[in-house]
Amino acid sequence: MPIHDQGYRHYAGLRAPHGRAWMVIAWMHLTTIVKYRPFLFLLLASCAPFVVYAVRIYAGTISPQGTGSFFSVTPELFLNFLTGQSIFVFLITIAQAGLIADDRRANALQLYLSKPLTRIEYITGKLVPPMIWLLGVTWLPAMILLVLQVAFSGSFSFLRDNLFLLPAITLASLMRTLLAAFVILALSSLSKSRRFVSVMYAGIIFFTAGMHQTLRAITGSRAWAAISPGDMLDVITIWVFRGRAVPPVPVPVALAVVLGLVLLSMFILERRVRAVEVVA
Repeated sequence: MPIHDQGYRHYAGLRAPHGRAWMVIAWMHLTTIVKYRPFLFLLLASCAPFVVYAVRIYAGTISPQGTGSFFSVTPELFLNFLTGQSIFVFLITIAQAGLIADDRRANALQLYLSKPLTRIEYITGKLVPPMIWLLGVTWLPAMILLVLQVAFSGSFSFLRDNLFLLPAITLASLMRTLLAAFVILALSSLSKSRRFVSVMYAGIIFFTAGMHQTLRAITGSRAWAAISPGDMLDVITIWVFRGRAVPPVPVPVALAVVLGLVLLSMFILERRVRAVEVVA
């Protein structure tokens, strides 16, 4: 009868390098959410404005003299596209409400942090999916529209004359993406219910916008826009696109509000995840 050695055996497989565990978490969320048809329909709906703007660029490019101002290709066209995508940014952000809340409800957060996984890797893995989807409905289509303008016109003249559009589109999209992703992730860490997280996020967006309009009507001051994150994002977007509209507050104030919310969200995330790690 053969005798088998039951002692310790060294692991002979490949060892994954440290610092890549967040990729597994991010990939899991990316592949899971695309299985839900409502989310796919939402992504498909977000392409409708892109098609409309592509037609506008085509019509304005092939016949610049025979079309009205609606079809004229100007930097404002790309500005309007990004601000118009705000509704899809909001809906896609709401769809990510369960990123941490679901883990807390299933007590999976303790399991995650019991592995060789740092808090930074966990948060990064949760942060990447919403950023990818949000950049996919803002930065990516805006850049494709810019490429289409070059392709339809057969010339780099528009791009050469408006070279600032490249950093403007990138910065405006990145600010919207970072703010939405960090805020929804921070709110998700505060609750075990994704529905409650969705309500909290919607409340922040709509309540602050409503309060801004109410206080402005009462006092007559446009400075109350500073309490509305959406309005502050619009101020930054108009500024980077060199818009002529007079902002309700100075651009540094808008930047401070947006960056302050991002930093506050980072602080909440660090505290909430660290508390679970210590208990675990």
